[in-house]
Amino acid sequence: MSSMTDTNIAIPSGPLGRRGSRRVLVQHGDRKIWVGGDAPVVVQSMTNTDTADAVGTAIQIKELARAGSELVRLTVDRPEAAQAVPYIRDQLDKMGVDVPLVGDFHYNGHTLLTDYPDCAQALSKYRINPGNVGKGAKRDTQFAQMIEVAMKYDKPVRIGVNWGSLDQALLARIMDENASRANPWSAQAVMYEALITSAIENAVRAEELGMGRDKIILSCKVSGVQDLIAVYRELAKRCDYPLHLGLTEAGMGSKGIVASTAALSVLLQEGIGDTIRVSLTPEPGGDRTKEVVVSQEILQTMGLRKFTPMVIACPGCGRTTSTVFQELADDIQTFLREQMPEWKKTYAGVENMNVAVMGCIVNGPGESKHANIGISLPGTGESPAAPVFVDGEKVATLRGDNIVGEFQAIVLNYVKTNYGNK
Repeated sequence: MSSMTDTNIAIPSGPLGRRGSRRVLVQHGDRKIWVGGDAPVVVQSMTNTDTADAVGTAIQIKELARAGSELVRLTVDRPEAAQAVPYIRDQLDKMGVDVPLVGDFHYNGHTLLTDYPDCAQALSKYRINPGNVGKGAKRDTQFAQMIEVAMKYDKPVRIGVNWGSLDQALLARIMDENASRANPWSAQAVMYEALITSAIENAVRAEELGMGRDKIILSCKVSGVQDLIAVYRELAKRCDYPLHLGLTEAGMGSKGIVASTAALSVLLQEGIGDTIRVSLTPEPGGDRTKEVVVSQEILQTMGLRKFTPMVIACPGCGRTTSTVFQELADDIQTFLREQMPEWKKTYAGVENMNVAVMGCIVNGPGESKHANIGISLPGTGESPAAPVFVDGEKVATLRGDNIVGEFQAIVLNYVKTNYGNK
């Protein structure tokens, strides 16, 4: 039997270093978001309001930005939407919301960007889908028009390929090339190649038109987890453009969360990905900010970024038939996330704080000691007392009906005491 002295235990080193992509600046006023290189992975989201409803769209963008979205994309699909964009930008600025806006263009982007210069100026970045730019002889002309507008106003672009709207002429070309191979690829491999080729060829075309390499971001979105991993691994080998990650349609609820986490985590662990979006289908009337929270939690649980204090809570068992610890964990987690927009302005490093809310004596005291602040609530049949630990030391024992309020006050005092003013 090996002794402890000769056992070589591998210590996880965390995610691999970021691949060597270029950096792209997305900017609105004094707000600068760097994408790529050694910059932090950026969280992006997208509105689902009618952009022509300028007030409703501005309100949703404010909610997304407050939740932590660092870029917000909105649909620009018709003249009424293009006309609304400058008004939306103005309303956000008046509310003190400086999040950069990304215009999502399909089919008629060349017309809208040309005919509505105020829209082109108000946006901080354009998303162009090369499969929906135009067909035949019009395609190159209309793509060129969009790139020329982007250069005129010094805006970066994301050339975003989707397998649901792939350039059919390019796909036919690659299929013909494949048919002439001695050993033809599978249909799946042909699709992968078409996605990657479309992204890179259009980026090269944008450069030929005069756009700098430091203005281009790429994406190749699909809906399957293994497909996304395979495509982005190959795309990352072939180019040094920053890459935007996300499943095209992740799905609803837990399915969408699990699929996005599974796909993005593998790629991020390998150093692939510079911006991410979790494309969740919201429940009817559901909160759009959920996709922002999931994106942040993916990055934070992987150790790539810190956004908000983490709450560690036990899952519960037969020892925890009371729901008190569940309610306290939910209350504290909600409290911390709601405070963060203001705390991050005042308390440097507060996002690194860990809070433990445990349900019984088995692991409660131990887990609480490992956290910055922890509470071990009484389980079924245990003494009705809740010891509180701060930085590993027991500081109080809470009892009675106001444990939630008292513990929340302890957390707030810890923040004020331990995280200095900026």
